Amino acid sequence: MTQSIPVPRVNITDAARELLARLEVQHGPLMFHQSGGCCDGSSPMCYPRGEFRVGGADMYMGEIAGTPFYMSVSQFEYWQHTQLTVDIVPGRGGGFSVEAPEGVRFLIRSRLYDDAELDHLFPVHPANSLV
Repeated sequence: MTQSIPVPRVNITDAARELLARLEVQHGPLMFHQSGGCCDGSSPMCYPRGEFRVGGADMYMGEIAGTPFYMSVSQFEYWQHTQLTVDIVPGRGGGFSVEAPEGVRFLIRSRLYDDAELDHLFPVHPANSLV
């Protein structure tokens, strides 16, 4: 019997991974949060770990490049059937994410899972269940 590796819910492009590594040198360990609120839309916010509190209204989606990624429950309801990829694009976002001074912003790209992947997804957990 073979054990299947869970399909990740979140990925990261090489360009975003490189930026994340530079930001970690400046700011220490980081985290992502995708709220879908008025200021950030499809841009995940990247914060120094511990400067943004997650709770019962947030889901832990996994890690990318050693960085935890959280999403609000309301956003997860919409995006639960899609794999998210964190990328970067030129420009400044409307939030308080640590990449803003770099002249780029993180952005989410998504694709629908195929039927085979849906049976093997990385399990999500309420963020407050990890404490």
